[in-house]
Amino acid sequence: MFSKIRLLVRNSHGFVVKTSVRCLRSQIPIVLQSKDSSDDRSTSGNLTHFGYQTVPEEEKDKKVYKVFEDVAESYDLMNDAMSMGIHRLWKDAFVEELGPTPGSKLLDMAGGTGDIAFRLLKYLSNTQAADKRESHLTVSDINQHMLNVGKAKAEKLEYRDKANCVLDWVCADAENLQFEDNTYTAYTIAFGIRNCTHIDKVLSEAYRVLAPGGRFLCLEFSHLTNETLQKIYDAYSFEVIPPMGQILAGQWDAYQYLVESIRRFPRKDEFVQMIRSAGFSHVTYRDLSLGICSIHSGFKLK
Repeated sequence: MFSKIRLLVRNSHGFVVKTSVRCLRSQIPIVLQSKDSSDDRSTSGNLTHFGYQTVPEEEKDKKVYKVFEDVAESYDLMNDAMSMGIHRLWKDAFVEELGPTPGSKLLDMAGGTGDIAFRLLKYLSNTQAADKRESHLTVSDINQHMLNVGKAKAEKLEYRDKANCVLDWVCADAENLQFEDNTYTAYTIAFGIRNCTHIDKVLSEAYRVLAPGGRFLCLEFSHLTNETLQKIYDAYSFEVIPPMGQILAGQWDAYQYLVESIRRFPRKDEFVQMIRSAGFSHVTYRDLSLGICSIHSGFKLK
C-alpha cells in the first residue's frame, strides 16, 4: 500500500542530495520533472531565468551585475582553480582562431578583466607587418568593477606598446551598444553571452556594429556529447565548484549561479540557429576539451 520513492533535492548549501519519502501509491506522481532540465529554457512574459531560478528580467540584470561585482577581484584565481588552468588554453585557441592582423578594429565584449584583450595584444605584438598599421581594440563590459580590474592589469603589460594598438575601455550593455553601425572588423565575446538576458539582442547588436566582412567569434561553455562524461562533469560542477568558490573567494552563491547558467545555455545546434537568425553567414562551431566549451563563428557578409 505504501511505497518509498527517492528524490534528488538541493540542500541549503546548494548540494544535490538523495532523500526518500513514504507515500501512498496513489499519491506517486506519474511524471517528475527535474528543474535542471536542459530543455526548459523558455521564458514567460517578462520572466527569465537566473540559473535555476525564474525571475523578472530587470531583476536578472541586477543579480548578474552583483555576481560579477562580487567576484571581480578573485575572477582570475577562480578561473584557474575551476578549470585547473585549462581555460588559458581555450582562450589561446580562441584568439588563434581569430588571428587578428595589424590595422584591425576589434571589439571584445564582456571582456572586463582583459583575458581576451591581452591575448589579442600579444598576438598583434608577435605579428610582423611591413606597413606597421595601427590597430584599435575596445574592451567593453557592463560591469565597471570588472573593467577596473582589467585596466589595472593593463598597466603592467610589457608588450602593449609593441602591439601598436590603441586600447579603450568602455562600460556598455551588450544588448544595447552605443557604437556606430559597420565599425568593427571583429567582435569577440568569451564566457559572457550566457549571462545576458536576451541573447538574440546581443547577436543582433554584434551584427550591427560589425563592418561587412567582419567576424563574430564567441567562446562559451557547452554540453559534452558523451552522456557518461557529462554526468561526471555535472557532478564536479555542482559538488566542487560552489564550495571552491566559498573557500577561495567567499562566494558560494555566485559560483552556484555560474554553474547553473552553463546548464541553461542553448545547446550548440540551437545556438548556431540563433547566430544565423541574427544575419550571420558561414556559421560554424568547434568543440574544445570534448565539448566542455565551444568556439562559435559567423561572418557578416553585407
